[in-house]
Amino acid sequence: MGSIPTDSRVRVYIACSLDGFIAGPGDDLSWLPQPDTESKVDSARDSGALEFGSFLDQVGALAMGRRTYDAVTAFDGVWPYGERPVFVATHRALEPTTLNVRGVAGDISEVIAAAREAAGEKDVYLDGGALIRQAVDAGLVDEITVTFVPVLLGQGVSLFAGVTKRHALELVGHSRFGSNLLQLHLRPNR
Repeated sequence: MGSIPTDSRVRVYIACSLDGFIAGPGDDLSWLPQPDTESKVDSARDSGALEFGSFLDQVGALAMGRRTYDAVTAFDGVWPYGERPVFVATHRALEPTTLNVRGVAGDISEVIAAAREAAGEKDVYLDGGALIRQAVDAGLVDEITVTFVPVLLGQGVSLFAGVTKRHALELVGHSRFGSNLLQLHLRPNR
């Protein structure tokens, strides 16, 4: 493996229900807001919120869990990550949807190291509940952006339930996003 850039960051960008779920029962994502419209992008700029397209412009590679990959490939439309390398943490056979998708196995530090090397000077986008929790526990996450959607799901896939220890986070910013969302920008308090 080559040298890994030291100024690239490992970042989480995720939407969450008000009661802490990133997916409903059966991995239901129908509660998520529709993709950004121009008015939401303008609102994000005006409020200081980080719109997904702007975030993705800073990303050189992604690492995601297999469950997240399966959910994203089930969406209608264009592959949302463009030509960026995508490392899918899995122990099962993977049939990539694009040439830039690769299955990887190993512990979380190995998965992130592969993504960081591919990202070059850009950041790594970490996605998927289990992968995020593992990376937080390993101290490998540099920044977390959570956009809260005002909906209560009651059950589903929790964002942080299951971390193995307490993690203090520093709130570095918050913004209203669109007409109905709240975005928090956090960093681990190291």
